[in-house]
Amino acid sequence: MLHRTLGTTGPQVSALGLGCMGMSALYGDADRAESIATVHAALDAGVTLLDTGDFYGMGHNELLIGEALRSAPPAHREKASPASSSAPCATPTAAGRATTAAPPP
Repeated sequence: MLHRTLGTTGPQVSALGLGCMGMSALYGDADRAESIATVHAALDAGVTLLDTGDFYGMGHNELLIGEALRSAPPAHREKASPASSSAPCATPTAAGRATTAAPPP
């Protein structure tokens, strides 16, 4: 697996990353066990960059990736680099959800 440096002094990550947004029901129903198995398979294949975001499933995605990493072998977990988008942030409201560019309080 090829690796790249993020920025000039950042960490080394795999050139291929795993986009995890679809694991949090944004494209329809998601299967938790299958999503965790997908993260594990990506780590087994040498993928270290996991693209997540706090607004993917209203925080569900980051929790899911955390669960997958906790249950991964330590050697894989230590190499993983979750990349979390920070904006727009989704804020739950009584009428559904609103998105803002500000970080949550």
